[in-house]
Amino acid sequence: MVFVVVSAVVNSKVPRIQTEVQVMFFDTDSGGGVSNIAYLRFIETPRTLLAEELGLRLVDMATKQQYPVVVRTEIEYRRAAKFGDQLRIEGWLERIERVRFWCGFRVVRLSDDELIATCRQMMALIEMPAARPLPLPQEWEKYRTLAAVPDVAQTA
Repeated sequence: MVFVVVSAVVNSKVPRIQTEVQVMFFDTDSGGGVSNIAYLRFIETPRTLLAEELGLRLVDMATKQQYPVVVRTEIEYRRAAKFGDQLRIEGWLERIERVRFWCGFRVVRLSDDELIATCRQMMALIEMPAARPLPLPQEWEKYRTLAAVPDVAQTA
């Protein structure tokens, strides 16, 4: 699986990330369509890069033993992606709570701009090895109200 980072944008609104991936043979089932679990793998990279944009650097996570973890995943499969398809995965910060945050994702086929899947993931920060929940960083407060306002492109 080859990922290409298309853009990492932190604008005056909400942090966003875009990556591209080509569907490989190992991503597909016997019918040539992308298997359900592969979509979750596709969003792993943009989710990790989005965490970096929010200040959760990979090296710091390992040093501090503080990690964002997936608490819940909701995914809607709208169209089938197939072997060889080039896909764009868009990710953004959707909502912030005291100890949880939501990230949204869209998977789009590049050849026809077809929406393939949408996904939301609830995340929490934990401290290891105790797996103790942590409050979200104070610097994320600036995103609290902005993340609550959906972008038209995100809801399509």
